[in-house]
Amino acid sequence: MRHRCRVPQLGKPADQRRALLRALTTQLLRHGRIETTKVRAKAVRSEAEKMIGLAKDGSLAARRQALGYIYDKDLVHALFDEGESGAKARYGNRAGGYTRILRTVRRRGDNAEMAIIELV
Repeated sequence: MRHRCRVPQLGKPADQRRALLRALTTQLLRHGRIETTKVRAKAVRSEAEKMIGLAKDGSLAARRQALGYIYDKDLVHALFDEGESGAKARYGNRAGGYTRILRTVRRRGDNAEMAIIELV
């Protein structure tokens, strides 16, 4: 039974699913916008919002948590930066909802629902 189990399985074992979400989150934070399936976009939304929330906190413990999750060390430093490119400057007065999911046309090969997830 999977009652009250909120993690989307994504058709993968746990280690591959964790690696996929880490990679998608890293790419979303690096490029600001990625195209993936709708289910994966909904799964990566919560992870990206957690990372931006950590960057807004800005403490050393939050930085270390982000470094343990995001693959690119330079990207974490840019996210935690105090300048205009950092998350605190960009999302400082925003209480949440840092990402937007836009549905697009279905994929041609397998008719999967596709979506674009982007940072607001």
